[in-house]
Amino acid sequence: MKPKPIKGVPRQKFGGFHDTESEKQFDPALIPLKFEILKRRFFMINHWKSYCGSAFADFKLYDSNAEPVERDPQKGDFIRIDIPGPGEPEAKGYDWVEVSDICYYQDSVSESIMMTCRPCKNRKNKKNDHIAHFYSSKATSTFMISKGHAYLKTAVYGRNELPNFKAGFIDVIRNIFVAAGGMMGIAKIQWKVLTDGFLHFE
Repeated sequence: MKPKPIKGVPRQKFGGFHDTESEKQFDPALIPLKFEILKRRFFMINHWKSYCGSAFADFKLYDSNAEPVERDPQKGDFIRIDIPGPGEPEAKGYDWVEVSDICYYQDSVSESIMMTCRPCKNRKNKKNDHIAHFYSSKATSTFMISKGHAYLKTAVYGRNELPNFKAGFIDVIRNIFVAAGGMMGIAKIQWKVLTDGFLHFE
């Protein structure tokens, strides 16, 4: 099985990967309104947990100065991730990613928004030079929402997923186990909860 070639998603070169997608059909007349709702959900990173339940990770958006913010994400921002279970001790229990790119694509029949994130250092502890994530800095996660004539789609595309070995001994052991679980499909199951949740409308 090979990763899907998706415009805007980094190319798979090594390690694990996943293509996690959800799609729903709607009356074409409802698509514009529902896509606006979906965009608000997508950009409200601090509220992602509300779409996937208490057992899922918690996400908090930080600006380039590592200050918490309540706004749409921007390139150069950071996201602090609180994964259920043990986080990196060196990172005070959190994993961190940087928003490395935000792309918009649109034509006469479709529109999509993509946000790519990469593991990074703990932005609240500048004394620590280690990547604060269970994946290495080469890994990426690309979050996408899109609309067509009669459908909405949400997705998370993981690429180049390898354990982060540049950490303290305890962290390396933890990273191996968590990353291995992710590469065996556990991460895909968790992301599917989020992509499904984004498309749940009352």
